[in-house]
Amino acid sequence: MAARIFEPVIAWFRRMSRKVDGLDRSTQRRLARLPPTAADRVLKRLTRSADHSLLWFGIAALLATRAGVTRRGALRGIISIAGASATANGVLKPLLPRRRPPAEPLPRSRWLQDRPTSSSFPSGHAASATAFATAVAMESPRSGLALAPLAAAVAYSRIHTGVHWASDVLAGAAVGAGSALLTRHWWPVRDSDEAAARPLGRVPALPDGQGLVIAVNPLSGDPWYDPTDDIKKEFPAATLIPVREDTDLTAQLESELAKGRVEALGVAGGDGTVAAVASVALRHRVPLVVVPAGTLNHFARDVGVYDLREAVDASGAGEAVAVSLGLVDVGRPGSETTRLFLNTASLGCYPDVVRLRDRWRPRWGKWPAFVAALVTALRRATPLEVSLDGVRCSVWTLFVGNGPYHPLGMVPAWRPRLDSGLLDVRWLRADLRWSRLRAIFALAFAALGHSRVYRQREVVSLDVRLRRPEELATDGEVVDEATRFTFRIAPRSVPVYRRDENNPRWADRERPYQPW
Repeated sequence: MAARIFEPVIAWFRRMSRKVDGLDRSTQRRLARLPPTAADRVLKRLTRSADHSLLWFGIAALLATRAGVTRRGALRGIISIAGASATANGVLKPLLPRRRPPAEPLPRSRWLQDRPTSSSFPSGHAASATAFATAVAMESPRSGLALAPLAAAVAYSRIHTGVHWASDVLAGAAVGAGSALLTRHWWPVRDSDEAAARPLGRVPALPDGQGLVIAVNPLSGDPWYDPTDDIKKEFPAATLIPVREDTDLTAQLESELAKGRVEALGVAGGDGTVAAVASVALRHRVPLVVVPAGTLNHFARDVGVYDLREAVDASGAGEAVAVSLGLVDVGRPGSETTRLFLNTASLGCYPDVVRLRDRWRPRWGKWPAFVAALVTALRRATPLEVSLDGVRCSVWTLFVGNGPYHPLGMVPAWRPRLDSGLLDVRWLRADLRWSRLRAIFALAFAALGHSRVYRQREVVSLDVRLRRPEELATDGEVVDEATRFTFRIAPRSVPVYRRDENNPRWADRERPYQPW
């Protein structure tokens, strides 16, 4: 009975196989009639350079030298190659064995010295080439467009040298493209290098840093690099304040502001230093210049400032965007301490997640390191008994983002906007049976948003009460311990200098800057 059901399918498959085989042989005969040219030598070298994906690993290393979309594209490309190679060489070749084309019809100038002997179907070279080019294009369309002809040439070289049929190459390309697209399921593509924000009216232009007081933290970021000299060179008219462990940065900034003629505050350092300066800028209603000089620079990257040159250009042009800042009141009303956070705040096992992620990120990249850190922290965690706006619950971790983070229903990765005025609250429930194991499996299959363990909402404020004191982490640093925390968005946004190259020229651009 079963044989009868599958007979039409088997018959159709055989007919299609004969047609594909006929087209392959016809294509091979036509290519065999091509006269020998210098391209034969070039294609032979090219196909050898792509053995074991060495060509793509080399290009990935070059792309990774520049932060941003090209580095993310390189990492996504390597991951895609791994998936494509495993599928083509580890699954399909053993499952669908096929003889390789005979070399004799081709001119000897095209023969490879060591012809492969594994199954011809599908082409592993085509799979890796397409996977890498597609993955890079997903992050950086310009780089992907530049790589597309090279990937196509590598794929064609397998037919030209007679080691694959045309259908092998097409099937390999399909496997490679599928592998690259599948990475989106676990690692969503960021649409833009910078979060959207409302462009402000004319903020003070700071040519050569005139009117700028900038705090420089030489201990942030690369331990072998002190940005002080470079900042002096680019902002010769600015007042520089070195950040040291034995000095009160806030008091120094307040002292400079009291002297008058301060148009803006600046900061070169990590997110912790940026938060300290941003709190003073918010209080005194002055714009902020951010120079990424920390290890990760989450805030600067969301703003869209990737290096010192971009900060110089934006401050010199007098262009800025409105950025919301998060606040958390620690302790009971009347005796609480207010802390500012730029990106995120967290309770429970989330501080451990951040520490592990930062430790593993240099080796694995941000997204894989984050998932591995979350799984590890969950395995070690103990439930946290909390009250969220009066509703009692048991959670493994509580995340509060300064603005909605993307992707929704997954581990937060980036912000699409900087001025939403909302908090992104996410938590993993600990009051369900097998909740820890369910959360880990949901993470592994990128199905967290469909799990009952996961909860998310967007609010303007959040009151959190705990039975016992717990550590609070803001922007990746443990800053306090208490039994009550009230999260909210600061009533005023702070202008942060950023060139307005991609955002539309809103009408606000023509209005003069007013300090709130």
